[in-house]
Amino acid sequence: MRFEYNIEAGNFSKAGDASSSFKKILKQLNVDPQIIKRIVVSLYEGEVNIVAHANGGKAICEVDTNLVRIHLVDVGPGIPDINKAMQAGYSTASARVREMGFGAGMGLQNIKNNADILNIQSEVGVGTELEIIVNLPKAG
Repeated sequence: MRFEYNIEAGNFSKAGDASSSFKKILKQLNVDPQIIKRIVVSLYEGEVNIVAHANGGKAICEVDTNLVRIHLVDVGPGIPDINKAMQAGYSTASARVREMGFGAGMGLQNIKNNADILNIQSEVGVGTELEIIVNLPKAG
């Protein structure tokens, strides 16, 4: 199953809409609540990053029998130094974003902590793509 969500740049009131919607789907599919939490945290953090840093993007969420794959794609400034961006507390968020309570520099770290696999591709001046994979336990 595949679900696609558009993520609007700068619209913090809608940040989290994709993760909320996808959470409902995962519940309907009887995915383990602990696994749902990991998936939703990862997706939410990715959404907020797109809202705060990019010119918009999308989340493509796929559910397979063995895993959930989230592909986040944005058009934006890109990440000049992925290793630096992965450090807890490192942030390029604007003062406006920080005033709203976002931009603590934990987004990518939280995604990494909740994903079984995290792949990041970024090109400065073009945008960033994240692939987040969370394995689903085998039934039985």
